[in-house]
Amino acid sequence: MARMVVIYPTPKDVEAFDRHYFEIHVPLAKKIPGLRKYEVSHGPIAMPVGTSSIHRIGTLYFDDLAAIEKAFASPQGQAAGADRRIYAPDHSGVQMFLFDHKEV
Repeated sequence: MARMVVIYPTPKDVEAFDRHYFEIHVPLAKKIPGLRKYEVSHGPIAMPVGTSSIHRIGTLYFDDLAAIEKAFASPQGQAAGADRRIYAPDHSGVQMFLFDHKEV
């Protein structure tokens, strides 16, 4: 299985961010073909030391990296990607990580 982890820094307007994220973005993203599971952080993002500047973490699960590539090439994936740039523009500090994983 592969994951896409999206890390969002704390936005200037948390309420507007969350409203758009949960009311518009999540429903769009859940239509992406090949998406197996979508998890979102709930509550504060803690760090072992100090305070975190992270507001939200989204984790999307797919069969493999090829499935992620295919999913985001689809019209639904393109729509979700375009929407993300509305509420969290590229210059906002959003980080994305795509990887296969295995249990050890």
